[in-house]
Amino acid sequence: MLILLTLVTYIGILFLVSRLAPRGTDNASFFRGQRRSPWYLVAFGMVGASISGVSFVSVPGMVGTTQMTYLQCCMGFIAGYFLVAFVLLPVYYRLNLTSIYAYLGQRIGPRAHRTASAFFILSKTAASALKFYVVCLLLQRFVLDAYGVPFIVTVAVLVAVIWLYTRRGGIRTLVWTDTFQTLCMLVALGLIVVQVVTALGLTPGEALQAVADDSRSRIFVFDDWLSTQHFWKQFVSGAFIVVVMTGLDQDMMQKNLTCRTLRDAQKDMCSYGFAFVPVNLLLLTLGVLLSQLAAQQGTALPSSGDELLPMFAATGRLGDIVVVCFTIGVMASSFSSADSALTALTTTLTVDLLRKEDDTRTRQRVHLLLAVVFAVFILLVHALNSRSLIDAIYTIVGYTYGPLLGMFAFGLFTRRTTRDSAVPLIAIASPLLCFAISILSEQLCHYRFGYELLLLNGMLTFAGLWCLTKKERLPHSHEQERRRN
Repeated sequence: MLILLTLVTYIGILFLVSRLAPRGTDNASFFRGQRRSPWYLVAFGMVGASISGVSFVSVPGMVGTTQMTYLQCCMGFIAGYFLVAFVLLPVYYRLNLTSIYAYLGQRIGPRAHRTASAFFILSKTAASALKFYVVCLLLQRFVLDAYGVPFIVTVAVLVAVIWLYTRRGGIRTLVWTDTFQTLCMLVALGLIVVQVVTALGLTPGEALQAVADDSRSRIFVFDDWLSTQHFWKQFVSGAFIVVVMTGLDQDMMQKNLTCRTLRDAQKDMCSYGFAFVPVNLLLLTLGVLLSQLAAQQGTALPSSGDELLPMFAATGRLGDIVVVCFTIGVMASSFSSADSALTALTTTLTVDLLRKEDDTRTRQRVHLLLAVVFAVFILLVHALNSRSLIDAIYTIVGYTYGPLLGMFAFGLFTRRTTRDSAVPLIAIASPLLCFAISILSEQLCHYRFGYELLLLNGMLTFAGLWCLTKKERLPHSHEQERRRN
């Protein structure tokens, strides 16, 4: 009942914020926020949108298997955000894009444009459903199962909530609701850490020392090149994960493109890029402290790291305040990720594939249709889930975002033209070949690919485009664009 009351109260405040936020009913407001968003609000809200409910639940449990080595990847994120800010954002602002995939249509051709849009829709729908699945599952497991409520009803209600507060204002409303949700998430996380330290009977200084002395606090791996946790693999992969998951992702870039100027968008990008190391450090620290608390109480650690935080926070073992904070934290991080994904998917399908950027009725129908598809994907994830959620997301990213990386790299850094008709085939063949290489590598060389799978996929796509080209001088406008880049 406490979780239900927290959920209802939170959703009520969320709807109030969405009603008070500046908004318009036309497509210009829905897709681009009329380019009036304050950059500091976008930056703060992006923290919550990027750190989803999956991260909130899964990252603390990582310490049991990979210690704190995930921070190496987070350090790479910072380099990635600078690449996006000073390489990709200038292109998007110069071309005044609503959908970033329109760049590929201008540089390579219409089939490249539609292929990239289709890959994004598939990838974002699957990944976002996987993320939002967390809040649906937790609510079902800890509350609604006892009342005999079917999981399909839980999913339908929560997706309907997101659809209701995004259907009119779109991206302009999300800038404000995400700011509210990020604040809730960070406050909730901080309060949970304080309660865990209190339960351990430690002072803040003693807690920091206990974490530092714990074997699970290891951050850097330089001694084993074959390990997927090696520093340079994690760092470089982290940088390129940001390039594709933010710079080549309509969901993440759509909010940044609502800033008034390019300079504001760059300040926004660089500011929130630095936030991921301290926020994830706090999540990992919480994981170490929870593991120590389990040992102190003689409680066996769960077999899945995803269950470590819920085992303490959702069951009342640390008090009612932790139950409330945990509920708010998971909902805030999950809702802020899912609502922006639904808005971006609506933008991509309406603008790129249907080509009806100015048709409000079409946009409304697409928005509703995608909400239904989103719910279906969540139910599919529920039926198939059998592994760590955060690794599953990055596996999806490695196979579906790789072709986007290869296409954008080809467009930005070469002068060649390619056969536009072959782009869909290359984009499909590259992930399949990448999968085959990863399997053979593990069987023949005992080398297991990690997040660097994304780079391999992108290089295969780039190579495929290069092999089907001939060196021609680009049209004058494209040549000027290439030189500026």
